[in-house]
Amino acid sequence: MSTQAVRLVSECFVKPHRPIQDESNQICYLTPWDIKLSSYHYIQKGLLFKSLQHFDGAIFIYATLDMTISDILSPVDVPLVVQSLFDHHKAVNHDGHTMLLLSIQVTELVDGVFLGCSMNHAVGDVTSYWNFFNTWSQIFQYHGHETDIPILHQPIHHRWFPEGCGPLINLPFKHHDEFINRYEAPESIAKLKAEANMESKTTQISSTSCNLVIDNRSRMEPPLPQEYFGNSVHAVSGEATARELLENDLGWAAWKLPLAFPWFNMNGSEFGMGKAVAVRSGYANKFDGKVKYHTQAVEALICKCVFHRIQ
Repeated sequence: MSTQAVRLVSECFVKPHRPIQDESNQICYLTPWDIKLSSYHYIQKGLLFKSLQHFDGAIFIYATLDMTISDILSPVDVPLVVQSLFDHHKAVNHDGHTMLLLSIQVTELVDGVFLGCSMNHAVGDVTSYWNFFNTWSQIFQYHGHETDIPILHQPIHHRWFPEGCGPLINLPFKHHDEFINRYEAPESIAKLKAEANMESKTTQISSTSCNLVIDNRSRMEPPLPQEYFGNSVHAVSGEATARELLENDLGWAAWKLPLAFPWFNMNGSEFGMGKAVAVRSGYANKFDGKVKYHTQAVEALICKCVFHRIQ
């Protein structure tokens, strides 16, 4: 397969049709959950649709790519060109001081359309992201039918802070370079691993860990609504010995982290082209060993990030 490049055709800003009311135009203070994501990348997820001739949806960034759906989906390793289907490539959330917090890129393929969205992770987590995506789809489907479109899941923008914390949080740093990290994987990861092995004077692995990200909304007391637009996530882990893992089945290991798996409605969005045939993500927040499970229109897909060994 020949190497192809995404060609930017046009881009534009989208503003509300009606003026923003004063009560809606308020300062949004970042919570501790939001601030800790400053070094993380923007959320980059997208849906791949088969092309229909009558599609005339709104476009924010319009690009073209001389490749087919098969060119994207058939390789065992996801083609690097997929990273070009998203705006804000390699941007971290702290860059939101000077970059847009949300960007949509529509890329037209030979026989399909890829709809990629990049959202600043300090603004919201993946639950907020897919709530936005599905609400946008709902608005599209109501287009031309009603003046005021009913939103089934109104986002709640009021930020939650722990008792006695916020809304202003002062960080103990003089410059953002003291807490913002920009890793160029896999080279930086290999360097960090070498430094860790040198400090510990060993290359033997005595233990490892698997962490899962959980949605805290339903676990709070009192719980936060699922429509809470912000960050409410936490990483959890379990402990087990090698003997325990070998003596028990996979289900036993999975229950070391009960009910930790977050679920997102990735396939519920439609924009006049039917259901998406696949989900793909960009460069953002990839690391060695990360595993994601996607349910798609045709089959389920397990994506695993494995960096090539640096010689």
